[in-house]
Amino acid sequence: MKRALMGAFALMTMSSAALAAAVPNPDPAAADTANPAYMWDLSDLYPSPEAWTAAQNKVKAQVDALDNYKGTLGKSAASMLAALGAISDASKEVARLNVYASLKGDEDVRVAKDQERVQLAQALQSRFQEKTSWVSNEVLSVGAKKVHEFEKQSPDLAHRFDFYLDNILRAAPHTLSPESEGVMAAASNVLIQPNNIYSQLSNGELPFPSVTLSDGTKVERLDQAAYTKYRQAPNRADRKLVFDTFWGTWKKYEGTFGASLNTQILSEEFDAKVRHYPNALSDALFADNMPEAVYRQLVAQANAGLPVFHRYLKLRKKLLGITDDLGYYDIYPTMFKLDQPQHFTVADSERIAFDVTAPYGPDYAAKLHQAFSGRWMDVLPRTGKASGAYMNGSAYDVHPYLHLNHNYDYESLSTFVHEWGHAVHTLLTRDAQPYEKSNYSTFTAETASISNEMLLNDYMVAHAKTKAEKLYYLGEGLELIRGTFFRQTMFGEFQLAVHEEVEKGNALSGKRMTEIYCDLLKRYHGDAEGVMKINPDYCIEWAFIPHFYYGFYVWQYATSMAGAAQFTDAIEHEGASARDRYIDMLKAGGSDYAYELYKKAGIDMATPAPYQALVARMSRIMDQIDALEAEK
Repeated sequence: MKRALMGAFALMTMSSAALAAAVPNPDPAAADTANPAYMWDLSDLYPSPEAWTAAQNKVKAQVDALDNYKGTLGKSAASMLAALGAISDASKEVARLNVYASLKGDEDVRVAKDQERVQLAQALQSRFQEKTSWVSNEVLSVGAKKVHEFEKQSPDLAHRFDFYLDNILRAAPHTLSPESEGVMAAASNVLIQPNNIYSQLSNGELPFPSVTLSDGTKVERLDQAAYTKYRQAPNRADRKLVFDTFWGTWKKYEGTFGASLNTQILSEEFDAKVRHYPNALSDALFADNMPEAVYRQLVAQANAGLPVFHRYLKLRKKLLGITDDLGYYDIYPTMFKLDQPQHFTVADSERIAFDVTAPYGPDYAAKLHQAFSGRWMDVLPRTGKASGAYMNGSAYDVHPYLHLNHNYDYESLSTFVHEWGHAVHTLLTRDAQPYEKSNYSTFTAETASISNEMLLNDYMVAHAKTKAEKLYYLGEGLELIRGTFFRQTMFGEFQLAVHEEVEKGNALSGKRMTEIYCDLLKRYHGDAEGVMKINPDYCIEWAFIPHFYYGFYVWQYATSMAGAAQFTDAIEHEGASARDRYIDMLKAGGSDYAYELYKKAGIDMATPAPYQALVARMSRIMDQIDALEAEK
């Protein structure tokens, strides 16, 4: 999931889109063509780029008019509601402009006018932040007592803005003077540029090479999408060739990627220092009121679970028939062969998504049906299209949009149900919450998506027609835990390590980042224990991870998976009561802090229990595999 830009009250979610189930199945050979049937329809946002420009000019004036509300917050409950309502309305329109620009820009990153529109949208976002930078200070000057009196006098003010106002009051120690807040807001457009630089280089200008595989397949452009596909090649020499070629290309730009990421890190450290946080981690966790103990507990429990992870790697080596050292390029191919080649069309993915999410009840199913009846997603990979997958639901008055790069395999299916988990979460939140409380945390967002992945895996195992199928999906269940829990926690450790390097006053180059990442790769994958040998040439992988440009973000995938494991287990065993607790958490949106929402649902993420339960689930899957393999 890729974080989207938004305003003061805007939705911090992703984008979603869907294709009509009646559309014919695409031809994989034509995946690089712009097939309108499998592309999103952005006219629901704006009918044309010209309409976007007209709206931009209108919203500019709307944003500039927010100056008129300065000094009015403390006059009365009505004046506070009028001011905050006007700010919220402008925020919603700014977010909508950003969504269109971002989605249009991702259709083809080589189109200069579309990238320029992204810059314009971001500049307007920055202008909005500048024009509203006075709000926090003015709320603080009004004081908690008067604010709460206003809330009692105006039910609408309380309904829409009580959580927002409480957050401002809580942030008093980290709120700067009006002048300083204005400077920080004005600087925001500069501080987000590292991500733009990274995206332009990695998606648009990196000269990706071609490779020829052992079967004669010519990969004309080994970019991110092709790498994701061919790193799973059954031929080991092909996998090594793909790794050597792909990471060799990234290695050539180690210094540039290092400079870009270092600038991102410095911007986060700058914000923490200016706002009087002890470190960037505390700064990042403050908005969600997330105890640092959750982050630390995650890292501690993942490291405690490494023996179980190493058991998995040893099992992988055995099943792949590798007699020498297990390599990092051996991590992606499936451990089990299927009776027939795997192929999931878009229609297949939609049908399975319905079946998998059936335990969530009829309302969830109805929302999926609505989504699949429209063109809400851009599904096929093509040259120039941004890599990865995400859901963008930041345009509150419009449906979510989904960005995919569908390769017709199980990973694509899993990504499909993952991103639709985000989309339905957005729709559920909007039904239950006003715009101002639709800004749900990544922490809960990833629970909504990863729960779907877990249910999918259980569904595929349960519906397996053969022993080979069952083994295959059990293997994919292990991969889900490896990729989401151990890998994302390793990313979280990397982010913590590079920030601590800067906080110690040390220089941070691309080379140094590679060294730090290499140490983590070796520890997590048991290099010293002889479990897997890590080739230092692959330690440039850190430069490949776009999520590092969204602050302390990726760790939440891992925590959310631990929580999701408990939710899905409860839903499968308890039924409606557990389902209702889960759906209620999703409907809560941004009306409370994620940690508290989890606790209300019966899970404390600051304790070892959720993480230990997930590691135990991994052990149970391996026990199942061992038992099936032992059968004659």
